Amino acid sequence: MMENDPSSQLLAEQLKHLNTLYKARMDALEEKLKHTKEISDHRLSALEASSRDHETRIRAATQGVTQFKLFSGLASGGSGLMSLVALIRSFFSF
Repeated sequence: MMENDPSSQLLAEQLKHLNTLYKARMDALEEKLKHTKEISDHRLSALEASSRDHETRIRAATQGVTQFKLFSGLASGGSGLMSLVALIRSFFSF
């Protein structure tokens, strides 16, 4: 075969064109992968922020319930003490 053979030149041009098409396809796939990764990272960040927010809310609610139980216990204990004092007074009043 000669280097100036038209069929060799045609084959060489077709291979160059095929190489260009594959490079373009690879570049498009890499860009799509990059975009998908960015979206996934953004979603992960949003989920982590939401998780932290829920954890903060649960802690605040737990603290509120604990305080309510404490004050409720103190209030009922105080009324129980007052009932005991009233009972003792009524016992000694007779």
